[in-house]
Amino acid sequence: MQETDFGRRLVAEALGTFFLLATVVGSGIMGESLAGGNAAIALLGNTIATGAILAVLILIFGPISGAHFNPAVTLAFALRREIGWGQGGVYVLVQIMAAVAGAVIAHLMFDQSLIQSSTNMRTGPGQWTGEVVATFGLVATILGCIKAAPQAVPYAVGLFITAGYWFTSSTSFANPAVTIARTFTDTFSGIHPDNAALFIAAQLAGAVAATFIMGWLLKRP
Repeated sequence: MQETDFGRRLVAEALGTFFLLATVVGSGIMGESLAGGNAAIALLGNTIATGAILAVLILIFGPISGAHFNPAVTLAFALRREIGWGQGGVYVLVQIMAAVAGAVIAHLMFDQSLIQSSTNMRTGPGQWTGEVVATFGLVATILGCIKAAPQAVPYAVGLFITAGYWFTSSTSFANPAVTIARTFTDTFSGIHPDNAALFIAAQLAGAVAATFIMGWLLKRP
């Protein structure tokens, strides 16, 4: 692959992950400010915005970079040998940096301190299980749609995350870059830094399990 082509892929990953986090954090701030203390309404606003932007971003950037926006997804494609480990590592670095930048720009838009440290505790076996389930489902959605209906990937991913916000105990982070960035926001969508490592471990476990199980399920006879 030419260096310029890889550069375009990295810019696409950066822009997509940036807008994803700006949406996650920004809609959380907006939802909480308008909900009058009703957490369900705040979560609903956060959910709708996140699911919608995912569909849009994958439609825009999918043809360029594959629209991973997520180290767990990049790991799945590396395990499938659809991206090299070296290139995948650069993807992950760009995703994390762009995710943090997205959180920062959300703070700027809402006149908040640019860098914060979350005090929102999200921990325990139930939430870790939720992250395994959420990430397994996300990777399974992507791999299954690529096999059966590639054109449906943007909508399927958006819908799965929309559902995941409500059916998983963790509200479906399902993304290590998102998790890291959300430690830097002490707002509705934040996660305490001490809780991030086990969330990420659960996400990676779910991604690996989905990669191998879906690989077996989708294998041609």
